[in-house]
Amino acid sequence: MAGSEEGLLKFYRYYLRVERKMSPNTVSSYCADVASFLADLGGDVASVMMKDLRAVDSDGVAAYLSSRADGVSKRSQARTLSSLRSFFDWLILEGERADNPCDAVDHPKLGKYLPEVLSVEEVTSIIEGVDTRTWNGVRDRAILEILYGCGLRVSELCELRISNVYTSENFVRIIGKGNKERLVPMGGAAVDAFLEWLAMRPEPAAPAFDDYAFLNRFGKPLSRVSVFNMVKSAAMHAGVNKEISPHTFRHSFATHLIENGADLRVVQEMLGHESILTTEIYTHIDSATWQKAILEHHPRG
Repeated sequence: MAGSEEGLLKFYRYYLRVERKMSPNTVSSYCADVASFLADLGGDVASVMMKDLRAVDSDGVAAYLSSRADGVSKRSQARTLSSLRSFFDWLILEGERADNPCDAVDHPKLGKYLPEVLSVEEVTSIIEGVDTRTWNGVRDRAILEILYGCGLRVSELCELRISNVYTSENFVRIIGKGNKERLVPMGGAAVDAFLEWLAMRPEPAAPAFDDYAFLNRFGKPLSRVSVFNMVKSAAMHAGVNKEISPHTFRHSFATHLIENGADLRVVQEMLGHESILTTEIYTHIDSATWQKAILEHHPRG
């Protein structure tokens, strides 16, 4: 496979997007990581030749990661290594290399990340604190009910289609990461809030937006940033002083299910996690909660 570095990135981007079915954000992050590596390798991006890529060894990858370690979190370093591993795997598929130099590079040690979790009372306070006397207030309450009640990712919420919400059957059809489909139960509070929103949903700005569940005041689909800002504002209005985002509602939903005895496999399926190891983080959160309570009341604490 001949061609300039820009051509390489173009084909690699296509591979991630079409063959790997990665999300646009992940594709963008991986390509940015690879572009930085290529620029470092060749002095400038356009100077990299295929012979340079064939000559890269594990020491070179390790040296590159080490040169960028200052001020960069372990999680970001791990993401960069994953990006490079994916890129060299692609070169192997294309027949340009026989091995992956990243395989011999140690993965940065990551500590257990326990995401911020809201209590049931805090979730209720945020949702019930939304002013529903306006159309966008009704929309925002429906968004919060679905984010929490269905455990959706913010990207899934923004892409949600009306035709995939089955209010009579109490479930929603989600197209998640990797274009994978899952069915998620929808509680009564979420159904009621969604139906109330549909009754006053504004006219879409174009036929292409007819089926989008949530629109902004211009009749266009909501952006991730808009949902993030709304969630922050609703939390502040409710007096919840935590660093939260739309994903916090997903974390809280999963944690509360585990705390109430839900089976881990069921929670994995509802969240759309490929590996149950990802879902197990919520058992650590639950453990951290009771561990703190025990230590606070321990006679020898």
